[in-house]
Amino acid sequence: MKYTADYLIQKRKDKWEELQSIDYDKQLRSAIANEMITNADLLAEVRKNPEKLIELVFVVVDKNQRTMPFFLNDVQHNFINTLNQAIEDFNEGKITDISLLVLKGRQQGFTTLVTAYQLSCSILNRNFQGYTLADESDNAEAIFQNKAKFPYGQLPEALKPTEKFNNRKQLLFEKINSSWAVDTATKDVGRSRTVNFFHGSECAFWKNGISPIQAALGEAFTKNCIKIYESTANGYNDYQKMWDSGVHINCFYEWWKTKEYRLKFLNEEARQEFEKFVDSKNDWINERLRWLRDEKALDTEQLFWYFKKYEGYLDKDLIKQEYPCTPREAFLLSGKTAFDTEVILTRLEHIQKPLKTGYFIYDYDGLKISDIKWVNDRNGYIKIYQLPNTPHITKYCIGGDTAGEGSDYFTGHCIDAKTGVQCAVLRHQFDADQYTKQMYCLGMYYKQALIGIEANFDSFPIMELQRLGYPLQYVREAVDTYTNKTEKRFGFKTTSLTRPTIISRLIEIVREHCDTINDKDTLEELLTIVRNEKGRVEAAEGAHDDMMMGLAIAHQIREQVVFPVEPININPQYHFNLERQNQTQYDYGEEIVVI
Repeated sequence: MKYTADYLIQKRKDKWEELQSIDYDKQLRSAIANEMITNADLLAEVRKNPEKLIELVFVVVDKNQRTMPFFLNDVQHNFINTLNQAIEDFNEGKITDISLLVLKGRQQGFTTLVTAYQLSCSILNRNFQGYTLADESDNAEAIFQNKAKFPYGQLPEALKPTEKFNNRKQLLFEKINSSWAVDTATKDVGRSRTVNFFHGSECAFWKNGISPIQAALGEAFTKNCIKIYESTANGYNDYQKMWDSGVHINCFYEWWKTKEYRLKFLNEEARQEFEKFVDSKNDWINERLRWLRDEKALDTEQLFWYFKKYEGYLDKDLIKQEYPCTPREAFLLSGKTAFDTEVILTRLEHIQKPLKTGYFIYDYDGLKISDIKWVNDRNGYIKIYQLPNTPHITKYCIGGDTAGEGSDYFTGHCIDAKTGVQCAVLRHQFDADQYTKQMYCLGMYYKQALIGIEANFDSFPIMELQRLGYPLQYVREAVDTYTNKTEKRFGFKTTSLTRPTIISRLIEIVREHCDTINDKDTLEELLTIVRNEKGRVEAAEGAHDDMMMGLAIAHQIREQVVFPVEPININPQYHFNLERQNQTQYDYGEEIVVI
């Protein structure tokens, strides 16, 4: 009789359930290995599906430090099915790249699985080159020792190629030109390598980000390279951008899909008491437990496990990142966000696509802009969510933030001055003159909207709008530090006083009127805005605040639309840099005075 892999796996499972003996399992694994050597069909089956070798002969150390047979759990099986489908689609020409992202909760066994899978491939195939990158050197060492070297050492001798261990955390099988190695993610990794299976472990925590690592690996990846990036989330960073890009195969596994994540009660009385507790309050955790029970059909032991995890965190928001219920929740910056994350997440579930996306074209003779036209372009940098209404019915204002203070983007937000509804959004890496002309066109499109652009870092857009004859710019009172006279000037000045004021106002608007914000990019940026150790609101590391500031300015200048000012003539030769004398890092001038 020629045995199949599935038959032998089931035989191993049955014997383990019956005997619970790792010594007997060792004997069985040795017999299975000998069968593979003599059974060509079995060997071919396993080479086609390397995951079957894991369940046939691999062992793993469980959470109780017991050596156990490595049987894949439901989540791991699901992932392997996704991987196999991706490989099949690639071979049939349906996709051009095998790249999977795994977004997960803590300890769902993906690093263990992917490492074992790579070892299976390196043992079964010639010319296989596997490569794993970890977030820290200690984790790289742990992967090598615990998830590679130990399991390999426990394999039946009949399956072991002649190996060589070295100080580079590598298993090298010289006779079949096959290897697997693990390293720490740095900017210079992977050079001069050939890689046909890549595993990025906890890549959301790579200190240098993902992009530099991908650049460093460069040509190392073969055309048919399998790339797996797995991680718990770490805020809105490179990993989140990859997740939202639509380029990769996204795999999200909720914590409750891991069967072990449940907790038994001491007695029936304790169970009943907990069930009463779930329905007793309207706190976030109680609402979450009811949602898990009613919407996701989780049983009481699963709810109890989740609640005990929640109780164990000093920072209660950590539960969202460590054991997420949705992909978007996973990316939240735990305990640091300045804006109401629950409100934003709810709004993100209900936003609509823009009515149109594109940009403006126009005639320009060096002095004036004329013949403004809209161009639809799905890759455009202006998104329209609400078309302009007729004059005298709706008035609009536009807040603008220029590139500066680490920002790469120029932004503009057009809002309904009365309701605060976000009507249009502009965001792009412009040159300042291009930005100004698009803001001019946007303002004219929205019935000569009031435009207020931040004047801190680049006064060119403000002066250029004046030169072009734009009819309505935001006006402030300022003291000229050169003449010591109070003057009226265009543009919004962010100071140590005005910055927290306009941000606090925006925090309130988001909390109370988040339905007025229509733009996905704006909302997602707000999720990356945190309070630092001193309580200052700022962008998280690697994130930006240009969308936030543009929207905050738009709401701040609304009052000049409701209470309009008389047109004024400001000297176009005024040098804005005179205001910058004697400034601190965050104190750029005078407090705004609405006139």
